[in-house]
Amino acid sequence: MRVLACDGIHEDGLDLFRQAGWTVEVSEPIKDPKALAERLAGFDAVLVRSATQVPAEALARADRLRVIGRAGAGVDTIDVEAATARGIAVMNAPDGNTLAAAEHAISLLFALARHVPRADAGMKAGEWPKNGLTGFELEGKKLGVIGLGRIGATVARKAQGIGMEVAAHDPFLPAAAAGKGSVPLMTLEQLLAWADVVTLHIPRTKETTNLLDEARLRGMKKGAFLINAARGGLVDEGALLRLLDEGHIAGAALDTFATEPLPKDSPLRGHPRLVLTPHLGASTGEAQQAVSTILARQIIDFVATGAVAGCVNLPPLTPETAREVGPWMPLMTALGKLAARLVPAPVKLQVTYSGRTDGLDTRPLTRLLVAALLGPASGRVTPVNALHEAAARGLEVAETLGGDGDGFDRLLRIRVEGGGQSREIEATLHRGPRVVRLDGVELDFDPLAHILLMRNEDRPGVIGLVGSHLGAAGVNIVNFSLGATGDGGAVAAITVDREVAAPQLASLRGIPGIVSMEQL
Repeated sequence: MRVLACDGIHEDGLDLFRQAGWTVEVSEPIKDPKALAERLAGFDAVLVRSATQVPAEALARADRLRVIGRAGAGVDTIDVEAATARGIAVMNAPDGNTLAAAEHAISLLFALARHVPRADAGMKAGEWPKNGLTGFELEGKKLGVIGLGRIGATVARKAQGIGMEVAAHDPFLPAAAAGKGSVPLMTLEQLLAWADVVTLHIPRTKETTNLLDEARLRGMKKGAFLINAARGGLVDEGALLRLLDEGHIAGAALDTFATEPLPKDSPLRGHPRLVLTPHLGASTGEAQQAVSTILARQIIDFVATGAVAGCVNLPPLTPETAREVGPWMPLMTALGKLAARLVPAPVKLQVTYSGRTDGLDTRPLTRLLVAALLGPASGRVTPVNALHEAAARGLEVAETLGGDGDGFDRLLRIRVEGGGQSREIEATLHRGPRVVRLDGVELDFDPLAHILLMRNEDRPGVIGLVGSHLGAAGVNIVNFSLGATGDGGAVAAITVDREVAAPQLASLRGIPGIVSMEQL
């Protein structure tokens, strides 16, 4: 396994990859998408912070890439939709920098309240700049928090600790949550009109870009202050400058910007009532160490065991749950490949988990099955993009839990329809991965082995001829499972010790009484 680490990823995380046997290559930030596309070829994972962006163009040649890891919280610099379409998992480590980001927002709050940057600059210029730098006390003031996630909640708690009155607006929380907990919720308009200081702690999405446009900025209390230490683009920067000039907004502190790095000629740089820092929210030694190690463990576990944590385009799967479903994973892949051979152009897939299904997380299993079913058709299909590809190709996927396990602890039933036919497979893990029925005919074979699936006329001598042909070809029969179809025919799953070459397979198909012979 190979990982490319860009943007100064902390060595503690990289060492975890090395200890797991991965090859680690370290790179400076790669800002040209074409250069990144060339560099990603041959890597299984790439680690980035905010300097290296990963647009769709950069993924054009990443046929081996399995994971994009963001050493931090925001993934707006990564084209998650394009990564998902290519079957690439996108992971982040939002918990690692929570404290650092929250403390930076609080530091900007104090800097605004006491004009610390302007006072410092004046002193270093040889001045004694007391006039015009009268600040305000934070105790008793009203702080409006937009976004009450991990970072926003931490900021709220710390602000309450210094005596501020705190309320919040969270576009991702249901209205029913209002009034619950220690921080009351308001509508955005109510919060802006109420707060003495507004601080942003939400991701940048299509819905939140320019959330604070000119109309909403004018809706803020006159003389209020604004802090954005979340993501660039949440605030209309041009409108903010106008309202600062008018005095409607008394001051603002920005750690993130619509364009980063901030252009040297940006009018933001020269405004006296703006405090600017260069995206330092997560820039503490502790945070960088934490996000790198958290991200490394997530990626290593994902590749080694299928466990999913911190992934923005896959449902979570704890290591404990991964161990529970782990034995089923090879079976699901094998069954998907078998179903693809039986029905090459599927339009409907029904998956039923029967028997004891309590505690069984079926989501990763169904995704594996769909990925294997669609994989032979075209393109790259993984559990990440399996359901996306199914919808794009017109495959209807349905999943049910419950029902009789027919004597098995857990029984999996798969029905695939397409091309005017319907095929059904029943499988279990009893005595290892086993197919126990095919189209209602009782059989017993390991779908992970080399299998010849034979349909033949149910008459004497056919099986003997098959054995003779295989023996002459030097192929050993490991297991032979035969079941009658009830219409004068039979189905057999023949487990052999190696793949049968095309000439020998053609010879088998020419045996009198053989209806079909497929190698799975």
